[in-house]
Amino acid sequence: MSPYPTVKLGRVARIISGVGFPHPYQGRESGEHPFLKVSDLAIHRSGYSVVGAQNWVSRGDISTLGARLAPAGSVVFPKVGAALLKNPRRLLQRPSAMDNNLMAVVPRVGDPRFWVYMLSTIDLSELAGSGPLPFVNETQVRDLRVCFPAEREQRRIADFLDAETSRIDDLVNAEQRVLDRLAERRTAGVVTAVSGGEHTEHRASTLAWLESIPESWQEVRVGLMARMGSGHTPSRSHPEWWVDCTVPWITTGEVKQVRDDRLEDLHETREKISELGLANSAAELHPKGTVFLCRTASAGYSGVMGSDMATSQDFITWTCGPRLNPYFLLWCLRAMRSDLLGRLAMGSTHKTIYVPDLQMLRIPVPSLDEQAEIVDAIRRQNSRIDNLTDKIRRQVELMTERRQALIAAAVTGQFDVSTASGNRR
Repeated sequence: MSPYPTVKLGRVARIISGVGFPHPYQGRESGEHPFLKVSDLAIHRSGYSVVGAQNWVSRGDISTLGARLAPAGSVVFPKVGAALLKNPRRLLQRPSAMDNNLMAVVPRVGDPRFWVYMLSTIDLSELAGSGPLPFVNETQVRDLRVCFPAEREQRRIADFLDAETSRIDDLVNAEQRVLDRLAERRTAGVVTAVSGGEHTEHRASTLAWLESIPESWQEVRVGLMARMGSGHTPSRSHPEWWVDCTVPWITTGEVKQVRDDRLEDLHETREKISELGLANSAAELHPKGTVFLCRTASAGYSGVMGSDMATSQDFITWTCGPRLNPYFLLWCLRAMRSDLLGRLAMGSTHKTIYVPDLQMLRIPVPSLDEQAEIVDAIRRQNSRIDNLTDKIRRQVELMTERRQALIAAAVTGQFDVSTASGNRR
């Protein structure tokens, strides 16, 4: 039980909700006040203040929009959608307006820093329910009961947590830098491997994504060594085509399985189509071992079919012939992803790689034995890096859990922060 009294949040603070932010007002880089969106509350590696805004508005704009300014010292957080579940709480350093996905708690009394910490311990998802779009309203927030020590104690708690969370954040940031370097090393290792890095005699490459390849290697259009295919979606206007669905069907929903490049073979799909739908559409059944590449919304991500599968029209496939190891092709596609997206993908919102460009795609080609050796080398390298990455991520998770537990214990009075080392007021 907490030694601190509990009060309804509405007794010690007022609540301000944001308003709709019409498109004509978005993108303004000047004005008296920030107009905050959820993206402005992005989780930072340290600190709890809002550090920037994408949109600014004038006093007149705020009046026209019917918005209310949340004063400096307010705590802002998402009130709707997936962002609500991520629990970001941000302290305003200046008066700001908000869009209709945000809400602000404006303390009437107390240390604003304590308010950030205290509110970060409240799981709003429990209020939001289990619907498809989580949402909390002002009344729910106003009726929350919170621990509320005297203001002097709030300052002691905030001073203690500022010091302790800063120390933990510094450690997390250091570990994150290691993770970033490991990710870079992993990517660079794949590129080096598929370009014959261990060979001594190299020549200049004509491929846009490689500087050089071994003298004995060729640069060949993929279509000459693999049969290129695609996919389709059977018409939904024929419900009989969507009965007794047994054929695994790759859609963009599967991209998350291969996004981190750890998974090579895809064995499970969220959706399936029927034999009848397959027979009455342009979809085709590709054999196990076929390489697939997403070319639309999640463009550039690839994998190998772990069984006979069909795909939606969002994918291009290659069924390899006797001169090409499908896993060597897979790692070439992953090595060239940044080039595919930077040079060939079109579109500002959803990147798309068009079929004619993929028909002309070329890769370096060593002998079949060398391809197998390169694939094995990539797997060994990635396994070492992934094991180390997992250990560091677990350390980060433990430090993050400790950070949150420390905050919860301090704001509820589970231990006396005035006796903690380094907290002297």
